[in-house]
Amino acid sequence: MTTHILRHGETQYSRQYLVNGDPTRPIPLSKDGVLSCGLVWHTLPLRQVSTWLSSEFPRARQTASRLMGVPEPGPVVDARLNELDYGDFEGGPFLKYASWLQKHGGRCRPPGARESQREGIERMLVGLQAAVEHPSPRVIVCHGLLVSVLHWYRERSAGDSMPLFFPEAPYVQPISFEDEDLLRCVKSLLADIAAEPERDPGPRCDAENSRAEEELDVATFDRVNHPHAQRDLPDA
Repeated sequence: MTTHILRHGETQYSRQYLVNGDPTRPIPLSKDGVLSCGLVWHTLPLRQVSTWLSSEFPRARQTASRLMGVPEPGPVVDARLNELDYGDFEGGPFLKYASWLQKHGGRCRPPGARESQREGIERMLVGLQAAVEHPSPRVIVCHGLLVSVLHWYRERSAGDSMPLFFPEAPYVQPISFEDEDLLRCVKSLLADIAAEPERDPGPRCDAENSRAEEELDVATFDRVNHPHAQRDLPDA
């Protein structure tokens, strides 16, 4: 019983490191994003997949449809797999949001947002947990943050606490789990978040303009190799 989890293909937004947490915005895959979907046929037995799942976002559903090879029926759509709600940072540069996040922490909701980073990760993990109820093998097309968290879990050392920032997840490259391992992973990550101390006095914080040097402090992450581009920034 196996689940393959992958990030959607590239978009013009993600190429420019602009954040998009609003599924109603029509942001499709870029040309390179479409091309990258064809590479997965060489790494996964896609014809044997029993269940396809995706977030509500057009880029995730388009990626799933490209991998499926047929436009209909589409994947099972689960809003719990959606990208973070960035609130007032929607459509802006990732570094602006990242600088705010570095200052206020993962438990604080950005102005205009319905969730904090940690609440968003919890939501995604619950969606991942629910996926095992569907027939296996499964493919889940989601967003970079969830895939990055899963990679961090796989590579963590004993005693490591969950960071605010994670190395960027590659596009359309699966990370795979057997059901028992996936459920153990979700349980462990949810427990990690629940055990974190409350850093902020309330659920929301003011959005303040961060200084340029704060942005430079945030942009210090490992480079990830991609088929079509070299990318330097993380997923929040």
